[in-house]
Order: sequence, then structure tokens, then C-alpha cells
Amino acid sequence: MIVFGWAVFLASRSLGQGLLLTLEEHIAHFLGTRGATTTMGNSCICRDDSGPDDSVDTQQQQAENSAVPTADTRSQPRDPVRPPRRGRGPHEPRRKKQNVDGLVLDTLAVIRTLVDNDQEPPYSMITLHEMAETDEGWLDVVQSLIRVIPLEDPLGPAVITLLLDECPLPTKDALQKLTEILNLNGEVACQDSGHPAKHRNTSAVLGCLAEKLAGPASIGLLSPGILEYLLQCLKLQSHPTVMLFALIALEKFAQTSENKLTISESSISDRLVTLESWANDPDYLKRQVGFCAQWSLDNLFLKEGRQLTYEKVNLSSIRAMLNSNDVSEYLKISPHGLEARCDASSFESVRCTFCVDAGVWYYEVTVVTSGVMQIGWATRDSKFLNHEGYGIGDDEYSCAYDGCRQLIWYNARSKPHIHPCWKEGDTVGFLLDLNEKQMIFFLNGNQLPPEKQVFSSTVSGFFAAASFMSYQQCEFNFGAKPFKYPPSMKFSTFNDYAFLTAEEKIILPRHRRLALLKQVSIRENCCSLCCDEVADTQLKPCGHSDLCMDCALQLETCPLCRKEIVSRIRQISHIS
Repeated sequence: MIVFGWAVFLASRSLGQGLLLTLEEHIAHFLGTRGATTTMGNSCICRDDSGPDDSVDTQQQQAENSAVPTADTRSQPRDPVRPPRRGRGPHEPRRKKQNVDGLVLDTLAVIRTLVDNDQEPPYSMITLHEMAETDEGWLDVVQSLIRVIPLEDPLGPAVITLLLDECPLPTKDALQKLTEILNLNGEVACQDSGHPAKHRNTSAVLGCLAEKLAGPASIGLLSPGILEYLLQCLKLQSHPTVMLFALIALEKFAQTSENKLTISESSISDRLVTLESWANDPDYLKRQVGFCAQWSLDNLFLKEGRQLTYEKVNLSSIRAMLNSNDVSEYLKISPHGLEARCDASSFESVRCTFCVDAGVWYYEVTVVTSGVMQIGWATRDSKFLNHEGYGIGDDEYSCAYDGCRQLIWYNARSKPHIHPCWKEGDTVGFLLDLNEKQMIFFLNGNQLPPEKQVFSSTVSGFFAAASFMSYQQCEFNFGAKPFKYPPSMKFSTFNDYAFLTAEEKIILPRHRRLALLKQVSIRENCCSLCCDEVADTQLKPCGHSDLCMDCALQLETCPLCRKEIVSRIRQISHIS
């Protein structure tokens, strides 16, 4: 839906303000910030079109701009958002080529401030998209992403994914030209080892293209040289961040079955066995590599004779964990059920298996990556719509803490908090006091003022929950081990009161789960959503009747035709 919204807007720019607001909404959806009303930091300072960052490259272009009066603004900070443009009309000439590197850096600078739907879309993103409409422009944008995104910015890879995901699909000729320009192979992977940003960004670009393309296009992109390059990046001599994104790229290439076979035949599993030992490494970057290596060995690149992690993990002390049964396939959950990671372009959410209705409860989260995550409390009525950007804190039934953008989220609206930006290794505490009807958030033991808004909509049925932007990861502690910063007041833990059977604790790898699903017998008149209850409910006005009443009550639009549901009628004759 995000990509579709962008495409509609950018194909119809001349429609003006109405579609521009649609674009804003879909940018915010991607970032999990739909409907926010409070911006972080300062509002944009508009600048003249002839600012120094346009980097006019030729004397002819300089002459064209010489008539425009300019002030010496080199000492002023670059403003990442220009006055809003409405795009060119059908008879207007294409704008002059901009400094691509500057536009990419502008987008990176502004992306964390996109928390308000009233904000205009960043000029830099609109311009980059327009440039990418041609093969030459698309190649310029891709090369710039590889060249200028810095290693240290936690949102860098996510911005690569955002920009490429919203650009038009590359043509076959553009992909061929890109492979010729990059000329990747094992030897190239060993070059510039002291500057890992280039290799990290290259791998992130390849992974995004692999995810975006399908079938023959993805197979054609994974040339012997590119495969050799990515495998070489997995060697221990590489920087851990290069290893991480090379592995993620290989995972995304493996979404095509022929590519998966090709990669598996390269003996990748032998390299991953070494890397999975990093899953508990104190270095949080290596820990990410270990997590992804273990997940790949369990789900994609199986190694003969290796025992799957879920078969050997000790779960005896764990009574509450992340619920793997109501998440999308894009979210990775560890075999012990307490660590989660998202490497997709969607805004993935997960909640705990245990629900509370009364008392005082506390849990902690260890930050493994310092990017955008919204973590807090949700209820049974909360809506998790990953491709539409709805996450924790984006409805009236949930509230979330965002340590990257320093915001508290409730009902898709944000307000700033006084904690510093979180960093890898930080501990975030979450206290729910249902007696006093308040939530308290902590960062390394330092608490914020209580939040009480959510209690105007609901007072029971709370779960611990979190939503993840691309390439984000964290670990939950529901009380199975001591807390680092327990609050001073008396509280209970999920692990003390929850209960899971041995079967309920098992988080099966994808191939095992698929094998079980193939054995399930589904009766003819069952609900098309839950497949458990009888389809006894008709939706009005569309008339579709493939749902049970329980599922129908949770929907606002028909899943078949997308029409708004006005009423639901139980068909008595269908009840067995």
C-alpha cells in the first residue's frame, strides 16, 4: 500500500495538494508514525532555490543561475527540507539535475523528523524519485546511496531501503548497467576494508533490490560475481556490519527458490555455523550477525547433521514469551521467544503471550539496535497493520516509547520526552499500574512522568508489545532473569504468573511450520480468516459471507473487496 500510494502521487503530481497529503501519509506509514501531530526538534527553515547545496557542476549552469541574487550561506547549516514543490505539470520541462549526493544526505537528515502528517514531503525525496524515473537517474541515485550514506547513522540502511523501495522498478537495462558499474566479485570485497560503509551500503542496496524484484529478474541479478562478493563479505576479516548486511542480502535473494538453491550449493552454511556463535556476544553488532546467522541456519540454509536451535534450547524457566502465532512471516523471533528482529521494509509488530487485567506489572527491553522502534503496551483491540505502518502507539488502545526519535506515542500522535536517544545496550523499563491507571517508562532506571491517555479508551487486557522499523532488534525480559533496573514500588512479572505448555513454547522454523500446515484438514464451510469457526456471518453492504462473527467484529473493511463494513449479520442457517 505504501509503494502504491507513492506511485499514485508521483504519477499525478499535477493534481496538487490533495495527493501531496496522500504522499505524506504513506511516508509516515512506512516509518510507523501515521497520524502524528507533534514534530521533534525545530521546524524547517525555508531557503531559496539557489542555495549552495545545489552544487552546480558546470560553468553553463553557473551562468544560468548568475541572475539569481545569492548570499554567502556556506557557514549556515544545511536545511534538509525546501519549500514544498507541487511537481511539474504535463507541459513543464524536467527540472535541472540536482546534486544527488546532497539530496540523499538531506533525506537522511530529515527522515527522523517525519512525525507529523501536516509536514510537507521532503523536497529531497520527491526530487530523487523524479530523477529515478529514467535509467540514468536511477543509476545516479543508487550509486549515491552506496557512496555517501555514513556507517555511523543508525537509520542509514533504512533510508536506503526507503528510497529504493519508493523509486520506480529498474528496467532490465538499468540492472545490467548497474552490475557493470559495480563490477562486484570476491576481490572487490577485499578492497577498501578500512572503509566498510561502501560495502555495507552495497550489500544493503543488493538486498533491497532482491526483495523488490521477483523471479527471473532476481535470478539474473545474482550473478556469479555478486554471489562471490557477498560470500567474501561474510569472512571473519570483514567488518561486522558488512557481514550483517551481506547475510541479509543473501537471505532476500533466497526468497526466490532458484537463488536459494544456488546460494545453498556455495557451502554458505559452513560459514554461518561459525558466525552463529556470536548470537550472545557482548558486542551488539556481532550479536546481530550471530542472530541472523542462527536464523538463516534454522530457516533457509539448512546444514546436514546440524540440530535445529529450537530442538536444543532450554525453555524450562520461560513462562512468557513473544507470540509467534500472530505475527507476519517478516519478523524474526529467536528460538527462546525473547528476542525479535525486523529486516523487512514493513513496520512489524509483536506482543507477549501473557495478558494482564489488574495489578502492577513490569518488564524490560535491552536495545540491540538504536534505530526506530515503538515499544510499550497494547490491548486486544490494538491494530497491527504492518504494510500500512500501524504499530504500537498508533491507535487509542496502545502507548509506546520511542527512544530513537525521543517520543511517546499514543493514538498515532507523538509528544517529545526528556530522555536522551537510546543506544545499543541500553535498558528500557515498562511499568503498568492498573490500580492507578498509569504507565511509566524508564531508560536505564531514569523514569519519565506517568502516561495516562490510553486509560480513557481501555482499562484491561494489556500485553507487552513492540513495533520495529527495518533492521531493528531488541531482547525482552519478562522476569525469567533478574531485572537490571527494577522500580522501587512493588510489582509482578509475567514470568511469575504466566503458563505455557511445552508445545506452546516451541517456535518452529518456517519449513517445519509449512509442513505442519500442509497436514491440516480444513472443513469446507470454515471462516476464511481463522479457519476454525463456521463462516456464518454476512457483511453489509458488500454481501460477502466467508467469515465467522468473531473475525468479522475485528474488521472495519471487507478483506475481499475492501468496502467499509456497515453491519454484520449472522446467518442462523449456517450454524451447525
